[in-house]
Amino acid sequence: MRYATPLSPTVDVRAGGYDDLAGAALVVITAGVNEKAGGATDRSDTEGRLRLLESNAKAYADIVPRVVAVAPDAVLMVVTDPPDPLADLTRQLAKHDRVFSTGTLIDSLRFRVHLADRLGVRPRDVQATVVGEHGTSEVLLWSSASVGGIPVLALLARSGEPLDQVRQQIENDIRYANITIIEGTGASQYGIGVVSAVLVEAVLRDERAVLPVAAYHEPYGVTLSLVSVLGAGGVQQMYEPAMNDDERAGLEHSVAALRVAAQRAFAAS
Repeated sequence: MRYATPLSPTVDVRAGGYDDLAGAALVVITAGVNEKAGGATDRSDTEGRLRLLESNAKAYADIVPRVVAVAPDAVLMVVTDPPDPLADLTRQLAKHDRVFSTGTLIDSLRFRVHLADRLGVRPRDVQATVVGEHGTSEVLLWSSASVGGIPVLALLARSGEPLDQVRQQIENDIRYANITIIEGTGASQYGIGVVSAVLVEAVLRDERAVLPVAAYHEPYGVTLSLVSVLGAGGVQQMYEPAMNDDERAGLEHSVAALRVAAQRAFAAS
């Protein structure tokens, strides 16, 4: 990457130690066991990415205090799976609230891409959001998904295929996209790499970007993805999008799973 810098905008890429983080405005944490190495590639396993939690919580217990010691004012962005309970752990270890995770942004992008494929439109013209856990309990907000203001469900109904069957197929494609990618390439890294870059820019440029990333939500008492405003200092506001009764119930289930996961992370660290 460093040797490619003559072809890129002005940037300095280097390897270093914790001391090199002094004065950092943002620290991105990606360390830990991935799905393939951690045995989290079984579609029938309801644990999903949570199977990596104990191993990666131990890694974070070592990493986060070292980061905070040299960069006490930095925003901390958690990318390691499972990101949401690890963000809860990071918040506890760092003793501040400038912590967020990549959350369900990658899932929301996948939702938009799969809907665009079905409807034959550009993904950027599809508005669709996933909330809750970045994992098997995530909630796809079908009721508010739209293209040009037209409900996606109405458009899909015109295809003649059974709507429940279409929804199930798309949901499975999204929930297990990481496993499909790992089976094909060995690691799920490019999509989340782009997502991470976008989030870094939003924080450093104070963009106040509206994105489904995860931060601690006091009413729920856990880190989860809702509609978040991301800028300097991390997530500045969080809003609950419109949901129907089934989606609301799904979110409550996801919150319950995340509360259990957060306690597991605290215990493992």
